[in-house]
Amino acid sequence: MEKQMTNSENGPLAGLTVIETGTMISAGTVGRFLADFGAEVIKIEHPEMGDHLRNFGPQKDGVGLWWKYLGRNKKSITLNISTDEGAVVFQDLISEADVLIENFRPGTLERWNLGWDQLSEENPELIMLRLSGFGQTGPYSERPGFGTLAEAMSGFAYLNGRPDREPLLPPTGLADGVAAMFSTMAIMFALHHREVNEGSGQYIDTSLIEPIFSLLGPQPLRYQQLDEIEQRTGNRSSSSAPRNVYQTGDGRAVAISASAQPIAMRVFDAIERPELKDDPRFADNEKRLENVEELDAIIQDWMSEHTREEILDRFEEFEATIAPIYNVADIMEDEHYQARDALVSVEDDELGSAMVQNTFPRFSETPGDISHLGPQLGAHNEEVYGDWLAYDEQTISELDSEGVI
Repeated sequence: MEKQMTNSENGPLAGLTVIETGTMISAGTVGRFLADFGAEVIKIEHPEMGDHLRNFGPQKDGVGLWWKYLGRNKKSITLNISTDEGAVVFQDLISEADVLIENFRPGTLERWNLGWDQLSEENPELIMLRLSGFGQTGPYSERPGFGTLAEAMSGFAYLNGRPDREPLLPPTGLADGVAAMFSTMAIMFALHHREVNEGSGQYIDTSLIEPIFSLLGPQPLRYQQLDEIEQRTGNRSSSSAPRNVYQTGDGRAVAISASAQPIAMRVFDAIERPELKDDPRFADNEKRLENVEELDAIIQDWMSEHTREEILDRFEEFEATIAPIYNVADIMEDEHYQARDALVSVEDDELGSAMVQNTFPRFSETPGDISHLGPQLGAHNEEVYGDWLAYDEQTISELDSEGVI
C-alpha cells in the first residue's frame, strides 16, 4: 500500500493533449481520468481565484484535499479567458489540443466569442466536451446546475432512503461522478470516430441530470407499460429477498444480497435455519418478497447473536454472499484492497506522504499511474507558455502584468 508511483509515458492515452477549463467536480473528474492514463492535461484556472475546488471541502493547513485528488497528474496554468487578450491565448492553446473540457454555463463561451463555431474553425480536429447541469439545449439549459439538483430531478433521491422518511440525497458528488464517467466514455467514442473512422472533430453535450437517470433501470418502461412508479425501499430491494443491512452482535453491520435462488438457500444454511428452505413463505423469490418482514426478522435475530467476524466466516463457509459495511479506515486496512494496490502513497510538496485511490481500471500493457497530486496555482505557466506555445519572456511578462495569466 506504500508503493510509490512515478509518471510514465506508456499510458494508453500518451500523446493526447487535453485542455481542461472546467471547475469543481464533474469536469475535474473527466480530466483526472484522462490524466491518470497518460494524457497531458493542461488545467486552466483564473489567475486570482483558481478552481473553486481548491477551497472546497476538507483542508489541511489551507490545502484543499478535493483539489489534491482531482488535480493530480495535471499541469496548472492561469489564464483569464474572458479578456480579449486571454481569448487569443486560449485559441493558441486550442490550436494545439486534441480535447477541450469545459463546464461553463451554456452561452458563456459564446459571449466571449469562444464557442464551438469559433474553436472548431481554429482546430477542425478538436473534440469539445460541454458538460453542464441541464445540457446545452432545452428550457432549463441556462439554469445554474449542480450535482444536488441532478440527484433530485433525475429520480435518484426519490428512490433513495426509507419508505417512511423523506427522499435522501447522497453524501458526495454522485451525479458529478456519474456524468464524468459518461463524458470520459464519450470522449473516447469521439476520438475513435476521428482516428479510426477518419471522421472530424465534434462537440459533446453532456448534462449532469441524464447520466444518473440512465443508471436507474427501466423506470420509464415500468411506468409506461405497468403504470407503476418505483418507490423507496430502504436497504431492501423490490426485486429480490433477502437483501438488506443487518446489525451484528458486536454493534457493526453487514449487507446481504441473495438475488439468485441458490444463494438464498445458502443463506438459510448459514444462519443455521435449513428448514426455511422448505417453508412455503420463503420457497421462491416471489414468496420471499411477500414475506420479507418475517424473513428479515429471522435473519436479524440470528445476526444479533454473533459478532461480525463470526458471521462473515459462517457465510464464507457456505458460499452465501455477504459483505461488511466499511468506512474508509476499514478499507485502508483491508487485505484485499492492499493486495490489489487500490490505494497508493504519493509524495506531495504540500502534504508530504499522501494516500489516494490508485488508477483504475487495470491495463496489462499500458497501466495508468500518478506522478503528482494537484499542483499549486499556475505552477506550469512557464512550461506551457514558454516551452509549449513558445511565447518569449517579454510576452509572458506582459500577460502576467496585465492580469491575463
